[in-house]
Amino acid sequence: MPQARDAKAPGGAGTGQGAADMVVVMKERASDAQIEKVVAHLVEFGMDVHRSTGAARTVIGAVGQRAVDPRLIEMLEGVHEVLRITEPYKLASRSFKPENTVIVLDDVRIGGDEVIVMAGPCSAETEEQVDTTAAAVKRAGAKVLRGGAFKPRSSPYSFQGLGEEGLRMLRSAANAHNLKLVSEVMDTTQIDLIERYCDIFQVGARNMQNYSLLRELGRTRKPVLLKRGISATIEEWLLSAEYVLGGGNSQVILCERGIRTFESYTRNTLDISAIPVVQQLSHLPVLVDPSHGTGRRDKVAPMARAAVAAGADGLLIEVHCDPDHALSDGAQSMFPAQFDRLMAELRIIAPAIGRTICVEPMARRGWGTSRSTVDSR
Repeated sequence: MPQARDAKAPGGAGTGQGAADMVVVMKERASDAQIEKVVAHLVEFGMDVHRSTGAARTVIGAVGQRAVDPRLIEMLEGVHEVLRITEPYKLASRSFKPENTVIVLDDVRIGGDEVIVMAGPCSAETEEQVDTTAAAVKRAGAKVLRGGAFKPRSSPYSFQGLGEEGLRMLRSAANAHNLKLVSEVMDTTQIDLIERYCDIFQVGARNMQNYSLLRELGRTRKPVLLKRGISATIEEWLLSAEYVLGGGNSQVILCERGIRTFESYTRNTLDISAIPVVQQLSHLPVLVDPSHGTGRRDKVAPMARAAVAAGADGLLIEVHCDPDHALSDGAQSMFPAQFDRLMAELRIIAPAIGRTICVEPMARRGWGTSRSTVDSR
C-alpha cells in the first residue's frame, strides 16, 4: 500500500503540521457512496471536511487538530491517495484544489479565460455622477460596477461616504446598465445591508486581517473580493482567505492593490510579481487594483497593461466622470476617455497570452435572474 506523501504547492513552504491536515484524492470512478463513507470517517476523527469536485476527480480536504494515520483513510474503497498539506493555508492551496476556481455571476466569469474589468467611482456622490460613470464604463467594456458607500479614510475629516443612500444609487445604476456591483463592507454590522444591494463583497486592505469580519463573510454565499493589506505577505493574504473559505464560502477573489515599501513616489508599490506567485500557490482568481496601487492617474494604464500581461484574472479601476472634483481619490481616478482607451489597449494584450476581454462593449443580452455559483476550468 502506498504511503501518504507530503503535498506542497510549488514554491510553498512547509510548516510541519503533520497528518492532521490532509487531502484525500478519490479515484476517477469513485461512487457517491464511497465518497460519503470517506467523509463520514473524517468527520468521525473530528476533522472539518471540505469537498471539491473537479472535472476528473473528487478531492476532499480535511483539517483538524488530532493526528490521524493516513493509512486508515487510504484503505477505504474509492480512495486513490492521501496527501498531507504542508502549507499553513489549506483550502486556498492547490494541494486541495488543483483546478482554478471560476466564480460565476450570470454571464460574468471571474477566473475564466476572460479578463474581467470592474470599474467605477471611488465613492457614490450623486445620482448623476454614479449613473454617468456607470454608463461610461459599461460602454468601454466593464462587466462590474465598483463604488463605495462607506469610505474608510485616514482622516476623520474626509468624506466618509453616503451609506445606504450611496448603495441605492450604485444598485440603481448597475441595474440600469446591466452591470454587477461590488462595494466595500467595513464591519460585521454592515453585512446584511450591503448583501441586499451588492453582488460582491469587497474587503479593503485595512480589514484584510479583521478575522471577525472574514468569519462572518464565510457564512454568506456571495463572492468576497479580498484585498491584500499594505504590509501583508502573500502567505498572510492567503491565510486571510482561509477564514472565508473555512466558513463554507468558496467564492473568494484575491486583489493585489500595492504594498508599502521605502519608495514614496507612488502611493504604494504595486506587486506585479504577486500575480504569478499566487496563481502557482492557490486556485483562487487574482485581480489587480492599479488605482490604489499607484495613487496616480497617469500610472494606472501602464500598470493595468502590465497586470494583464502578467496573467491577472481581472482589474479593479477607479473611473469618475469628473475626477478633478471628486470627493475622494480624484487624483487616481481615470477620465472616461482614458478608461475607454485603456480597454482598447487591453484588447490587444489579452489575446497575446491566450485570454480575452470584453469585445462587445454594449451587451446585447437581456436580463436574467441573478445567481452566483462556482465552477472549475
